[in-house]
Amino acid sequence: MSPQTQPQAHAVTRVRMAYARIEAAARPEVWIDLRPRTEVEEEARTIDTRLAAGEQLPLAGRLFAAKGNIDVAGLPTTAGCPAYAYRPEADAPLIARLRKAGAIVLGTTNLDQFATGLVGTRSPHGAVRNAIDPQRISGGSSSGSAVAVALGIVDFALGTDTAGSGRVPAAFNGIVGLKPTRGLVPTDGVVPACASVDCVTVFARTLPEAAQALAHMASPPASDLPPLPQRTPGPWRIAVPPRDQLGELDEGWAQAYEAAAAQLHAAGAELRTIDLAPFTEAAAMLYEGAFVAERYTAVGSFVDKLIDEGGAGLDPTVAGIITRARDIPAHQLFADQDRLAALRTRALAELGDADALLLPTTPGHPTLAEVAADPLGSNARLGRFTNSTNLFDLAAVAVPAGEVAGLPFGVMLIGPAFTDERLALIARALEVPPTRIAVVGAHLSGQPLNGQLLALGAQLERTTETAPVYRLHALSTEPPKPGLVHVGEGGTAIEAEVWRLPAEGLGRLLTALPRPMALGRVVLADGSDVPGFLCEPGALDGARDITAYGGWRAYLSSLDA
Repeated sequence: MSPQTQPQAHAVTRVRMAYARIEAAARPEVWIDLRPRTEVEEEARTIDTRLAAGEQLPLAGRLFAAKGNIDVAGLPTTAGCPAYAYRPEADAPLIARLRKAGAIVLGTTNLDQFATGLVGTRSPHGAVRNAIDPQRISGGSSSGSAVAVALGIVDFALGTDTAGSGRVPAAFNGIVGLKPTRGLVPTDGVVPACASVDCVTVFARTLPEAAQALAHMASPPASDLPPLPQRTPGPWRIAVPPRDQLGELDEGWAQAYEAAAAQLHAAGAELRTIDLAPFTEAAAMLYEGAFVAERYTAVGSFVDKLIDEGGAGLDPTVAGIITRARDIPAHQLFADQDRLAALRTRALAELGDADALLLPTTPGHPTLAEVAADPLGSNARLGRFTNSTNLFDLAAVAVPAGEVAGLPFGVMLIGPAFTDERLALIARALEVPPTRIAVVGAHLSGQPLNGQLLALGAQLERTTETAPVYRLHALSTEPPKPGLVHVGEGGTAIEAEVWRLPAEGLGRLLTALPRPMALGRVVLADGSDVPGFLCEPGALDGARDITAYGGWRAYLSSLDA
């Protein structure tokens, strides 16, 4: 995938805002370990200096998080089990590549212990709650990484995917999950779940952001990749299963899936029906067959030893899955390999020359209580459509596809190995142009009214500045807020954040907007303009002109000095 080259300046400011968002979000279960803020700010300061000197850093100032089974130098790698912790001497290669490009890692995120689960609740650090509805699961095992992105704390985050862990949390939190072809991203420095099928994945709020990160993580170079599977000319060909093969779905999910298929068809794609049976039969084999024995190979001896010592810090569901895998006979593995090969042949024959298979990412979205009542059954249901992807050596991308009952609904596009870029291109047809809003005051991250944006499902897109045509005044309001006024000549660039939110969210925000605030077009530093909060000129009588501070936060800091 072609990387973008637009750098993110002012890395120090972005780091400070990220730590403010961490505090404001009050979601400690998202993280296992955060790097010290002073250390991260110093790294950001170095990046700003290198940029100012003319160095090319395509990911400069991009903030990211890494799942807790990926090595980050200076932090323990725990895989969600404190007793397993070790201190890596160096970053995993994929982390090193991102940092070389200017990206900054904030810390390691919570996960289903030893990456065993699709629920995000199997951790001694606590269940990671969904970013939109805290009563529901975030999805696992890459739970913390997905929620850190959805809450606008980081630009992108890294997960891993064996059974769907890089896609299920994306669907539940309304973000993008790229599951690349196996081997495209190195897994050195990653604690294995099932080493032969593990993949490192990327979460981001948009496809371009995810693709940009993946481009810097991937190896070998594109010139060394095998040729793409050949396709005959014509429109995109999208495989879809008959409705009855999708099985039981949550209320409204079948209609949402059909709407996504219709959207692709309206964009010019050709839809063709296939038999989904080989995919779902293989999916059941990942945990019910002999392949789960590889999880024992990865960490089984450690788990046995810890159980003998009392089992402190072990999740009982994870421990049960891993220890039961110890006794699977070798002959079953060979039999399952033969069966899987036959199912893969059938599955690829069903796909034929289709460019992608479109599926719901999951059959439904359970609550925390539902998973607690049936941890194994809930997990098995969630993997119905995702479990077979890595077993069949396929690529996948999970993207948002609207909402059902106010919660995100997501779909996957699955295709042959090394068609990653093609899948992302097709997925663009499912994107709904976001509504954007620029804020400069009390709605900024960490400020008193930021919760109004988060409650509407808003996600931070970027930190920027306005064009130098505005003046800023401190208004006498409760809570305190500034008034932004367009003046043309004599104006200054003002610090701003751009947030993405659902179209209906903007309408709800506008109806609750008190005077003297008004919604207008705010011109940004790059010349683009988006809706944003402005102030009625009549409200400025007696208001202090604080333009010289360059932004609301700087003004507030001066009051504390």
